Amino acid sequence: MSYGVDARELYEALTRYEGPEPYETIVVPWLDRAQGDYRAWLATAAEDGSWWAEKGTEPDGRELVWELYALHRVSDRLLLAFQSPSHGPGSPHPRPLLSEREYLDVFTSLGMTPFEDGDAFDPFLHEIVEVEQADNPYAPIEVTELRWPGLMLGRLLFNRAGVRIRAGVEYAQRGVADRSPLYWTFRRHHRPTVDLSQGWGGNSQWRTGFRLDYRTPAGDRLNVTGDRPIDGSADLHPDHPENLSPEERLLTPGERRELLRHRCLVRTPEAADALTGSPGWERELTPFGWRLPERSSRPA
Repeated sequence: MSYGVDARELYEALTRYEGPEPYETIVVPWLDRAQGDYRAWLATAAEDGSWWAEKGTEPDGRELVWELYALHRVSDRLLLAFQSPSHGPGSPHPRPLLSEREYLDVFTSLGMTPFEDGDAFDPFLHEIVEVEQADNPYAPIEVTELRWPGLMLGRLLFNRAGVRIRAGVEYAQRGVADRSPLYWTFRRHHRPTVDLSQGWGGNSQWRTGFRLDYRTPAGDRLNVTGDRPIDGSADLHPDHPENLSPEERLLTPGERRELLRHRCLVRTPEAADALTGSPGWERELTPFGWRLPERSSRPA
C-alpha cells in the first residue's frame, strides 16, 4: 500500500543527512506529503480493536503495524541526542538532529498527542533512563526529571516518556533498571536494546511489528499483537512452562511481568547465580509474544 510517503524513507534520509538544517531540509517536505491519506491511515491504529488482523484489505493492518515500527525507528533516532552515553564523558555523543520542539512537531503533525505525566511513575507511560538509588530499599519509584516527552496516538501508546527516577533497590536497581537490555526498542545511546529487526537484512528488517499497548477505560492492554501471530498461548502463568525458554523459567512470575511492563528487567533476578551459566542470557529472552490477562495489565 502506498500513500506516496513512508517512515523508512524519512529514517534513511535523516541517517544520511550531514547538513545544518535537517528539519527544514528533510522533515518539513516529508511532513507536507504525509498529510491527508497517510495521516488518516495512521489514525486507524488509534483505537483498540481488531484492525491489526485485517490483511489483504484496504487498509491492510499488517502493513500499518510495520509502518508504526518504522515511525518508531525515526523516533529512536531523534531521541539519541536526549540520552547520555554509557561509556564515560569521553564517548562520542550524537549530534542533535532536531530540537525537542521540532521532534514534537514531527509527531503531532501526524496526529499524536504529547504527554509528560512527570508526577506519579507509571511503567505504561515511563521509560526509566537513570536511577538514583534511595537509601531506603523499600522507597517506591518517584519521577525526579523528565528527559523526553511521551506520545500517544489516540489510546495507543507510541513512545514512553524518558524519566530519571529515585527508588529503593526493592523497586528499581541502579545498573539494571537503567542499563539492562531494553526490549521492543531499536536503539538507545546509553544501554543495549533488543528488537526483532536486529540481524535481518536491509529490507527484511522493515517487516518488524510494532508493539501495541492500549490504555482503555477498561484497563491497559499490553502487547496485543506482535511480529509473530500470538493467541495468548505465551502466557506468563507458571502453569505453562512449555511456553518459556530455560532462562525465562528461571525468572519468577513477578520478574516476567516486570519485563513485559517495563520492557526490561528492573532488578537483579533472584536466580542470578543460575543464569550465569547461560552467557548473554539478558539479550536472549523472547518476550515478544507475551501478554498479560487484561485484568492484570495495571500494576497494583
